[in-house]
Amino acid sequence: MKKFILILCVLFSTSQMIGQENDKDAQREKIKALKVAFLTQELNLNDKLAEKFWPIYNEYESKKRELHKREHIELENVECIDENKANDLLDEFLSVENEEYKIKKQLFKDLKQIISAKDIIKLHKLEDEFHKKLIKEYRSKQGRKENNGSE
Repeated sequence: MKKFILILCVLFSTSQMIGQENDKDAQREKIKALKVAFLTQELNLNDKLAEKFWPIYNEYESKKRELHKREHIELENVECIDENKANDLLDEFLSVENEEYKIKKQLFKDLKQIISAKDIIKLHKLEDEFHKKLIKEYRSKQGRKENNGSE
């Protein structure tokens, strides 16, 4: 029941955040806070464990964000790039994927020093759950906006 209430709170808070905040940085911070609360609750992290866990996890998230910036470049028109540029982009995408694998491998290695392998698997599953709920709430919010706009 506690988990259900927490999930409802996360979804409600996310809904409010998406509806009220236009500032992307503020949105990211709120999402991060919701994620921290969600993972802390679901992994049953006490203060001592959280003190060790979050610096490791935050470093991983930061590195992952930087990699995604490299991967998600602005292309005006894919049709206009030449084959050499396309090959360079493919090489960059593969490089990013390889580095992402390396940082995830390091994350697991570092986390194994403080939590069990079972909890690391649970973390992986919880991250997916959190992102799916976030996307679902976003789509729901977008649907409500579209319906309100057409009335």
